[in-house]
Amino acid sequence: MTDINKLNLSKYDVISVEKLEDLDSTGLLLRHKKSGARIAIVSNDDNNKVFSIGFKTPPYNDTGLQHILEHSTLCGSRKYPVKDPFVELCKGSLNTFLNAMTYPDKTVYPVASCNDVDFKNIMDVYMDAVFYPDIYNKPQIFKQEGWHYELENEDDELKINGVVYNEMKGVYSSPDDVLSRYTCVSLFPDTPYRFESGGEPAHIPELDYNEFLDYHKKFYHPVNSYIYLYGDMDVQERLDYLDREYLSDFDADDVEIDASIPAQKSFENDVFKEFNYAVTDDEPLENNAFLSYNKVVGTSLDAKLYLAMQILDYALIMAPGAKLKQALIDKNIGTDIYSSFETSVYQPIYSIIAKNADENKRQEFTDTINEVLSDIVKNGIDMRMIDAGINYYEFKYREADYGAYPKGLMYYLTMMDSWLYDENKPFIHIEAGKTFEQIKKEKESGLFEKIIEEWLVNNHHGSVISLVPKRNLEKELEDKTKSELADFKSKLTKEQIQQYVRETKELKEYQDEPSSQENLEKIPMLALKDIGKTPARLYIDEKEENGIKVIHHNMFTNRIAYIMMSFECKSVSDELVPYIGLLSSVLGLMDTDNFTYPELTNEININSGGLSSDSAIYTDNKELDKYQIRYEVKGKVLYEKIPFMLEMMHEIIYCTKFDDYKRLKEIISRTKSRIESSMTGMGHTVAMLYGMSQLSASGYYSNLMRGYGFYLFIQEIEKDFDNRKEEIAGTLNQLIKLIFTKENLVVSFNANDDGYDKFKAAFGDFAGKLNTDNYPVEIRKFKPCNVKTGFTSSSQVQYVARCGNFVDAGYKYTGALRVLKVIFGYDYLWINVRVKGGAYGCMSGFGKNGDMYMVSYRDPNLKKTNEIFDESVDYIKNFDVSDRDMLKFIIGTIGDMDTPMNPAAKGVRSFGAYISNVTIEDYQRERDEVLGATPEKIRELAPIVEAGLKQNHLCVVGNYKNINDESSMFDEIKPLFVSAVQNNSEEE
Repeated sequence: MTDINKLNLSKYDVISVEKLEDLDSTGLLLRHKKSGARIAIVSNDDNNKVFSIGFKTPPYNDTGLQHILEHSTLCGSRKYPVKDPFVELCKGSLNTFLNAMTYPDKTVYPVASCNDVDFKNIMDVYMDAVFYPDIYNKPQIFKQEGWHYELENEDDELKINGVVYNEMKGVYSSPDDVLSRYTCVSLFPDTPYRFESGGEPAHIPELDYNEFLDYHKKFYHPVNSYIYLYGDMDVQERLDYLDREYLSDFDADDVEIDASIPAQKSFENDVFKEFNYAVTDDEPLENNAFLSYNKVVGTSLDAKLYLAMQILDYALIMAPGAKLKQALIDKNIGTDIYSSFETSVYQPIYSIIAKNADENKRQEFTDTINEVLSDIVKNGIDMRMIDAGINYYEFKYREADYGAYPKGLMYYLTMMDSWLYDENKPFIHIEAGKTFEQIKKEKESGLFEKIIEEWLVNNHHGSVISLVPKRNLEKELEDKTKSELADFKSKLTKEQIQQYVRETKELKEYQDEPSSQENLEKIPMLALKDIGKTPARLYIDEKEENGIKVIHHNMFTNRIAYIMMSFECKSVSDELVPYIGLLSSVLGLMDTDNFTYPELTNEININSGGLSSDSAIYTDNKELDKYQIRYEVKGKVLYEKIPFMLEMMHEIIYCTKFDDYKRLKEIISRTKSRIESSMTGMGHTVAMLYGMSQLSASGYYSNLMRGYGFYLFIQEIEKDFDNRKEEIAGTLNQLIKLIFTKENLVVSFNANDDGYDKFKAAFGDFAGKLNTDNYPVEIRKFKPCNVKTGFTSSSQVQYVARCGNFVDAGYKYTGALRVLKVIFGYDYLWINVRVKGGAYGCMSGFGKNGDMYMVSYRDPNLKKTNEIFDESVDYIKNFDVSDRDMLKFIIGTIGDMDTPMNPAAKGVRSFGAYISNVTIEDYQRERDEVLGATPEKIRELAPIVEAGLKQNHLCVVGNYKNINDESSMFDEIKPLFVSAVQNNSEEE
């Protein structure tokens, strides 16, 4: 960690230096004297270094200029004049994060890496990209990433294409995203937040190229920038680099920028608005509205309010049994009540949303919220719920576990919630320990009641929105666009039509022409010596306690114990497998013998970091046709509270009361609602898992427990709940007996020796209460099939999946397939599906058990994409690149394999290896195959991919018309939301 006191800061003004005690870091706030750039540094010993540069980018229309600019700046620059430096970096970098994001008022470009050389390389590419992009020299970038008229032949129908254009068509196919958009429109009619920085599809084609360039000239200047450095690095060297290579080239007086975000003047009264979202003819109109209650809550510069509102949201809506949520559920106002607290804007928004609601209940919805809130103000809030909320958020804050995302990145995004609006306050939300203590002191003296009274009950800067389904809305928009384009084309001269044909051809030629090798070699990359030759170690210490296997992952965890009880489901019949998925929705969320479910949640969250459960499937690495369905109960807790966690695990496993039918129905209805919400935006997951379910046993059972098969099960039991409630509760009780036996259990325990000693002392009591009955092993009945399926919806885009299994065709897995995945992701599929096709994303995967897939995301195409998947075999057969490019793909693959892991992730990986019979030698063999990959080895993969593709398992989720237009591709076409068809037919 750098000694801040020894820095030479002659080129910078020092604004402040702070000791960030909670982060064990030093915070330094600077301003570059010449350019005016703002720099915040969080210096510590974290090897996962983070850099970001962000700009305040308020929108002034709905064309998505800011979003298109975010995409376009990463398509070539002064130093790196290749068509896609972003992709070249992904191929040949050990980055742990590499992306860019557009927000309602800012655009940020964050990167992270544990490798010093790599970190400097990608930092330079990003700095050059934002200040010297190729957009001024190559208008094709704007056309490709933003929008363009597409006309291949003079007689063709004129179309619009572009990556951002198609991405936002996907976004606007999701009612949740549409609701979020209209919320801002309703609350901020006089500020930039009324505009869509991402772009509304109908308005994106209004954006002019010169307007696009002018915005970059004005807003992408250091005086409008927010630069961030985090982690263990030579801060002096990085500051000297920034000054020498970039910032000294600019002067703060070069431009006049008004990037201010004015505060929206508060309303005299709440506003009431109604909007529409699209549904198909198959979906019901009745009880399918969204109702949303929204309030503007202070500003994001109020650190106490910023944190207290999150805790309050826990107590009002988020926690199971939260008072306000339960009141709305009890009045049958929506099947799912949820909330959001949007903090990445100057004036944060708190929203309470009822889904699957009757639009005519809007007044009752509003009255119920106001009545409950007024009652809390008068009679006081449930302090036990508040204590649980405080501990829930404080545990998350102290643990700083953000999964695959570097914590330095998450700190930066949190910092921007205040730094963007007060350049002297970047650290107020990441150094939150004192704020937690302040809230704990003030909670007993009415802090939360006062917040409710001031910001919810008596605050009239709010809106109530009804988002009502409308049939054929998507078709109306599509027909309108088609009509306008046809009308536009009809008024063009022959010369103008020829010009569009020529421009379409020129764009495709630009996309087809690879960057020169000379320019490609300007992109910095690591050398072979920078790559580790050995895989990350496994933490597997097999022990036995009370006749039960315990896999101890012995490591430093900062005194947090991660406990997982993993039970094999070998005695659960195929017919009952969907109930395993339901079990994960109900365990811990229903009354038990000793607690009501709100009391249970409070106890858990006051005393621990949380308790959850879910199913998992493990494939045996040695015998690929063997697999295990397991049910896993997981908790994380400080060492001193291990006995408490084991008691709570026993409580939810053996003492849950499934015969509370009212609560059971609430959970099932909410589960169905949330699956439907996720399917709209995650169509690629639905398509891939459904395709896999027809060829793979693990895919089949995954689909039954969490995929489309599970959705069918949930909608069926919800529809007939009153007739089946005893059967459902009885089956859940039966599962408890079949699954949670001593014989089925293997324990995963993640902590050091001290933690293990405390676990061992407490485990005997838990083990002694386990069910010791034995039940027969069920025979699995999965049989492969192939029904090419199209799922239709009101989406404006498609998600196309092709699946297969190469092991079934007689081939074996090799680590070279991991390299092929990177080659596909950043070369073949990227260029053909995304760059040329205009889809927002494309993915592929190759499992050790032979399961393989290719899938597109927010894709305007269907048949064309499927053909691209087929043609991948020829691409592999003819694959040939230079040694440098091959090394780049290998480095990118190793980067994917070597993602830094926190203690929890290390434990999960180690337990998965143990259960799946994967040894460190297996990991080493795979790594050696990656490091030894050559163009010839990649070409040898062609038969493997061809074998999988020949099985021709196809599933598409997408637009009703587009799927039906290609009906010959499918054996079956059906609505995505099946229950809607049944409900509709009943109405008739």
